[in-house]
Amino acid sequence: MAVKTATTTFTPLHDRILVRRVEEGETVRGGIIIPDSAKEKPQEGEVISVGKGKSNDEGKVFPLDVKAGDRVLFGKYSGTEIKIDGEELLIMREEEVLGILKK
Repeated sequence: MAVKTATTTFTPLHDRILVRRVEEGETVRGGIIIPDSAKEKPQEGEVISVGKGKSNDEGKVFPLDVKAGDRVLFGKYSGTEIKIDGEELLIMREEEVLGILKK
């Protein structure tokens, strides 16, 4: 009997975005492998999902500048780490994004 795992759909509210960190390659300095606990977490990520936008006092909604699929840079301590379906993700406000990377 096959067991299906349910995948969770998450849509951020208002001006929040859901980001998956982009993992860098393993760092080796002078032949020493740095353990995961000593590595700095990357400050680059891929936007997975975005909210509808920020609203003003009159109720008018302003759409976000970032969209799903964008690669973004964010501050070292930005966002809140959450776990969805066993995957570690970040949820943050759009204002915490420093910029969008284009290649």
